[in-house]
Amino acid sequence: MRWLAALLVMLLTAGPAAADEIRPFSIDFTERAPGEWTLDWKQPLTSPDASVLAVPQIPGNCRFRGDPVTRSAAMAVIGHAEVTCDGDVSGGTITLAGLAGNADALLMVAPLGRPAQTHRLTASQPQAVIVARASTWQVFADYFKIGTEHILMGWDHLLFVIALLLLVQGGWAVVKAATAFTLAHSITLVAVTLGYAGLPQRPVEALIALSIVFLAVELTRTDHETWTRRWPWLVAFGFGLLHGFGFAGALREIGLPEGEVPAALLAFNLGVEAGQLLVIAAVLTLRAAVRRLESKAEAPAVKAATYAIGITAAYWVVDRLVG
Repeated sequence: MRWLAALLVMLLTAGPAAADEIRPFSIDFTERAPGEWTLDWKQPLTSPDASVLAVPQIPGNCRFRGDPVTRSAAMAVIGHAEVTCDGDVSGGTITLAGLAGNADALLMVAPLGRPAQTHRLTASQPQAVIVARASTWQVFADYFKIGTEHILMGWDHLLFVIALLLLVQGGWAVVKAATAFTLAHSITLVAVTLGYAGLPQRPVEALIALSIVFLAVELTRTDHETWTRRWPWLVAFGFGLLHGFGFAGALREIGLPEGEVPAALLAFNLGVEAGQLLVIAAVLTLRAAVRRLESKAEAPAVKAATYAIGITAAYWVVDRLVG
C-alpha cells in the first residue's frame, strides 16, 4: 500500500524544470506572388546549433532559389528559404525527416488567394500532402491534438490543477473549482487570440508560477480554514484568467490558419480541457485508491507532493524573473 502512496507522489511531482512553452517544430510555406514562395521554419533545440538544422523537403515542382539562411534564436534555430514553384502545388508533399519519438511539427501552407491549411507531421507520418482546399475537420483535429499535448506537457498548468485538487475536499467542490478554472482561462484565451486583451509573456509566466507557490503555501496551512479553502472556485477563476494568457501565448507562437480561426481556437481549447480532465481523473482515482487501501499514507503523500510542487514552482518564479 505504501508503494501506491509513493506512486501518487511521483505522479504529482515528476515534471521537467521548464514549463508552459509548447515548442513544436513549426513550418510556414507561404506564396507571396504567383509561383513565388517563402519557406520559414523553426527547429527547437536543447542547445542552439545551426549545424544540425533540418531542412524540410518541398514539393517536386518546386526548387530553392539559393541556399537556406539560418539564424539562432532562444532555444531554437530559425531557417528561411526562397522557393519557386512551377504550377499548382496541390497534390505535392512536404516532408520533414528526422522526427523521432513523440516529436511533431506543425506545417502551415498558405497559397495565394486561398485559405491557409495546417498539417501535423509526426515520426510515423513525416510528410503531408498539400490539398486544394483544407477541410474544417482537418484543422479541428490538428488543433485538438495540439491543445491536448500542450496541457499534458505544460507542467506549470498541470501543477496548478493538481495543487487545486489536493486543496479541495469533496466531489461537488472539485467540480465547481475545475469548472471555474476552465471558464476563466477560456475567456482569456479567446480575448487574447481575437485581440481584445494582452499581456507581456514573461511576466505572465512568472505570475503563473507564483500562483502555484500560493496554492502550495495554502496546502501547508492545515491548522485553520483559510478563505482559499472556503471559496476555492473563486481562487480557481481568478488564477484561471491568468493561466489563459499562458495558453494564448502558446497558441500565438503556433499561429492560427487564416479562414479557420474559430475552428482552430475551439479545437485548441477543447483539447486543453480534454487533457485537463485526464489529469483530474488520474489524480482523483489515485488519491481515492490510497485513501481506501492505506488511509494513513494519504497525509504523508499529500505533504510530500505539496513541498515538491512548491519548491518546483518557486524555482520557476526565480528563473522566469532573472533567467
